[in-house]
Order: sequence, then C-alpha cells, then structure tokens
Amino acid sequence: MFAKILIANRGEIACRVIETARTMGVGTVAVYSDVDAGARHVALADQAVHIGAAAPAESYLRGDVIIQAALDTGAEAIHPGYGFLSENPQFVEAVEAAGLVFIGPSAKAIRAMGLKDAAKALMEEAGVPVVPGYHGSNQDSAYLAEQAAQIGYPVLIKAVAGGGGKGMRLVEKESEFDAALASAQGEAKTAFGNADVLIEKYITSPRHIEVQVFGDGTDAVHLFERDCSLQRRHQKVIEEAPAPGMTEDVRAAMGNAAVRAAKAIGYAGAGTIEFIVDGSDGLRTDGFWFMEMNTRLQVEHPVTEAITGVDLVEWQLRVASGEGLPASQSDLAIKGHAFEARLYAEDVPAGFLPATGTLSHLEFPQDARIDTGVRTGDEISPWYDPMIAKLTTHGPTRAVALKQLEQALTRTEVAGSVTNLAFLTSLTRHKGFRAGVVDTGLIGRDLEHLAEEPVACSRTRALAALGFAGLTEAVGEVVDNESAGFTLWEPVPQTITFLYNGEEIAARITTLAAGEHRVELGETAHNVTRRAGIWFVDGAKTRARVRRFGESLSVFWGNGYVFEAIDPLARGGAAEEGGNIVAAPMPGLLKAVFVKPGAKVTEGDRLVILEAMKMEHSLLASRDGVVADVLCGEGDQVVAGAPLIQLEEAEI
Repeated sequence: MFAKILIANRGEIACRVIETARTMGVGTVAVYSDVDAGARHVALADQAVHIGAAAPAESYLRGDVIIQAALDTGAEAIHPGYGFLSENPQFVEAVEAAGLVFIGPSAKAIRAMGLKDAAKALMEEAGVPVVPGYHGSNQDSAYLAEQAAQIGYPVLIKAVAGGGGKGMRLVEKESEFDAALASAQGEAKTAFGNADVLIEKYITSPRHIEVQVFGDGTDAVHLFERDCSLQRRHQKVIEEAPAPGMTEDVRAAMGNAAVRAAKAIGYAGAGTIEFIVDGSDGLRTDGFWFMEMNTRLQVEHPVTEAITGVDLVEWQLRVASGEGLPASQSDLAIKGHAFEARLYAEDVPAGFLPATGTLSHLEFPQDARIDTGVRTGDEISPWYDPMIAKLTTHGPTRAVALKQLEQALTRTEVAGSVTNLAFLTSLTRHKGFRAGVVDTGLIGRDLEHLAEEPVACSRTRALAALGFAGLTEAVGEVVDNESAGFTLWEPVPQTITFLYNGEEIAARITTLAAGEHRVELGETAHNVTRRAGIWFVDGAKTRARVRRFGESLSVFWGNGYVFEAIDPLARGGAAEEGGNIVAAPMPGLLKAVFVKPGAKVTEGDRLVILEAMKMEHSLLASRDGVVADVLCGEGDQVVAGAPLIQLEEAEI
C-alpha cells in the first residue's frame, strides 16, 4: 500500500478521498488555488501545495505543476477525483513517466472511451447494445442534418468529448436542427476544445440507468445499478440504487454487458457504464443501450457504497497499489435502498442559475451521510462547480430511504446563498417519484410546481419578528433568553418592521412572561413560547430554529426562510431601475455580444452569452426596444450585477 498520495482535485471529492486514505493509514497531499487556501480539503490533508491562480487552467488543470508537487512531497501516487484531469490520458502518461502511479485506468482505456463515437463502435464489437445514431467523422452541417432525418426525429445532438450536459441539445423537428447544431458545437468547443458532435435517436420515455464496474486490468465485476433519471438540463439531481422496477433478468443483462465493456478495454479501477433505457413499458432485456463510459469515480458513488457496503476509494487504492480485485461477483449483493441528493448554490426560480455567496451558516442532520467540501464561513466561488454537499440516506426499503432523505433535507440549514434545497425537498414529495415512476423528463414536465419557492407562513414570520426584536438569540447562535422582555408591570407592546421578499412586514409583539410572547401580524396573532430551547407556536411543539447574521435572519422550519432588517436611513434612497438595464446575474466571462447601439430587439432576443461556473448562459431582452448602449465587450470578466446592455426608455 502507498505511504502517501496526492489528490489532484478540490472540494467534496478531495475530502472524500482524504477521509478513506486516513482510515487506511495513507498520508495525503492536497493542492490548492489562490482562492482555496483556506478550503476544507486543505485543512483535512496532511500536507498542501499551492499550484496557481483561481482559474482552473491556471491551477487544477496544470498537470505539470501537480506532478511536481507530488514529487516534491514524496507522494507515490496521484488520485484524480472526478472532473479536471481525471479523464485526461496525457496526464496519465505524464504521471507514469514521472515514476508515479495514477490511481485510475490506463491512458489507453481512457482514450478508448473518451470520444463517444469511437466508444460506441468499440461497444458494438464487444456485443454491447448501442443507441441508433450517427457516430462518424463527417461534421458538415448539411450532412449531419441528413443523418438526423434518416434517424428520425426527435434526435439528440451530443458533443463527442462531452459530459455534464454540455454540448448537448434535444431537437424535436427538422426546422430546429441547424440552430441547435450551431449552439451545441459552440458550447462543446468552449467546454472541451472539440466541436465535433454525434447524433442519436432520442428515446421518448427515457430512463438513465448506469452500472458501477470495477476492474484490475484483467478481470472485472459490477456493483449493480444506479438510477439517475431525475435530471434537469441533462444534469443529475437525485440518484438512487437499486433502480426502481428492476428485475433480476434485466439486472443480469445490464451487469453482464457492463462487465464485457470493461474487459474489452482492460479496465482498471472504478468506472461507470451509462445506459439509456426505454421506460415506456417496464424494463426489458432488449430495452437498454450503451451511452458512454465514465472512466473515473462518479459523483453519485455513495449510493452504491451504501447498498453494497464497499468503499470504492479503498478499492481504488488497493488495486492501484498492485492488488487484484478485492471481491468476486458472487461476493457482492444488494442490501436495502439508497438515495443521494445534490445540494447546490443555485437560483431555481431564475432557471437554476449558479449562485455565489459566503456561507454564514451550514448545518446538516446527523442521520445522513454528508459529503461536502465547505464549512460555515466558506465562500461559494464563481470559479468552480457550486456544489455545497451531497446527502445520502440508506434504508431497508425504497420508501423508508426516500422518507429519510426528505427528513434530512428538511433538517439541513444553509444561509448566505440561495440553494436548491426547497426544490430537492419538493422532489422527494413528488407523487410519481415516490411511486418509482421516473424518467428523464419528470422534472421538466412538473418544473413549474417543483420550482415554486415556499412562502413563509404567519407562524414563521412571528418567529422572525422575535428574532429581530432580540428575543430569541444573539448573532449567529441560539441563546435561551428566557427572561428577555420580562417585566413586573403591565406588558408594553413593541412594533418591529422587517422585509420578506421585498415586502415590509410589521409585527406587534407583547411579552406576556419569561419566554412567552404574543405576536400580531395584521389581523393574525400567534402565541409563541420558548422552553428548554424549543419553540412552541400556539401550543404546538416545533423544530424551528432562528438564526441572525447581521442584517439578515433565517428561520429554519422545514425550509429556510430569509428575512432582512430595515435600515430606516436607507428608505427611499434609491430610485428603481426602469427595466432598461440588462445586468450580469452572476460573475463570469462574456463569451459573445450580439447587439450594437441602435439595434432593434424584441422580447426574448439573445443579447449576450455569459460563461460562468462551466456553463454558458444566454441573457435575453426582457422587452421590445432599441439598444441605447453596449456597456461591455467580448472577453470581459464581469461581476454579478454589472450592467451589460442599456435599452432606450420605453415609450409610454
């Protein structure tokens, strides 16, 4: 076994690898960029080496610098995590040329599966079913349009070097093909440096089921399947294992196909074979097709670990150090059911826009597995993926595990950034998902309902009023302020005003006794009592918690509700914008500007493309009008809120 390894990554996956290495007595070296100097993975590792600036191209993608860091610190091997250099065959070769061990597959295996078109051809030779489509090298747009017509609409355009939904477009009719192709190629070029695409038949009731495989370069086993059908914008949201509705014959067929795929390329380490599955009439042995192979550890690997009892990172280290497969296929079995939810800093109602912010508060329940790379006080940076954590639950049945996930989400507390927490909770309560009726279109069909932000009820607002009145806690911590407001004389009401979603709330508070208050909100009133650190509202015990952070206050009660203090000196001090400015919704890089001063635009026209957090975002005109000024240029790095396009005043 290695004495010391270097983790060529950051965030939760770096922390995950460090934790297993520690239990195995293996020393760890972290690498970090300028903005990650105080990151959790740096704190957890035995050693840490600075490798460059915030931009990934200047730090986590600098293979030569990372390799030198491993040599300088005496590390014997490099674990790539996922993303960044994890599927870069040139990096693998450079690691091995330096006399180090790459904890993962060979460069040859990565190349074999690196381009989707070549991988599909290889899988056909290995007897693995593949989706009908065009995987050739001719990238002429007219020729690709002909191929799409032959395959039959709807079709899916996919970047051959793609992943994470980038460079992927669904085309439902011929008239939309040219625009979708240009968009997919442009995003693929930006994300991967390769604009080539392939075209596949789009399965109308698709499920995304993947099989975890593990090889030692000669032999391979599978660790059963995961269902990743719950997706938005082709990115996974909640994963589960095993797949609902799976039968033993289909599981065996998919598992055997996945093992054949792994053996065909002499695969070593952890990998995933992804299948697109026709879910229109139940799962069938002839109803699944190979999509791609991820030649690395997957983000969703915890659900597989939960149902098998296997530590996949431990297996990776053991096989990379020279051991054979740690278990045979007959040794592996499924126990219970598991779910994983991905908690992101993102604005769901705004279209899942990535968000930034400093986490003023972050707390998780004790009865769920939490994989995270951040802590209270950490910043969600615009430079990297905005994942906050993964929450994994495991129970004896699917229903139990899903209920556990719902409870874990409702007891998770995040303040300082908008998140998808309420969205995830809504998903766990979705009737179809609860019944196991899932496909990749579920979120899209019910998005309006699922994306609804929960609204704080009057009971929650009453707690917020007490928080702003200083009758609940000190800044950032709960204080059992039982005597707050207690008086021997007649209770004297006080009025507290604060903001909720931009609306001013006025609350009249009367302290009745130690820890007992009456809160009036217009015509509604609640009696609120605090005993032994627990809130009772109108006599009913709650799990509510109140946290104040400067001018912001959060009430965590099933969901997190954010309220803001009112600065009386600031009232009326700012005039509202008249809808004439198109501003950057987040920090990022301007990839393209499509308009000039004097140009006429109509509502929905694309004005600029902003690249942020590894995704391209089109900013559209919110109304008809004429461009008065262009306040930015291609290549500009802009901050959140920066004005980009100004429209002339609308005629009244």
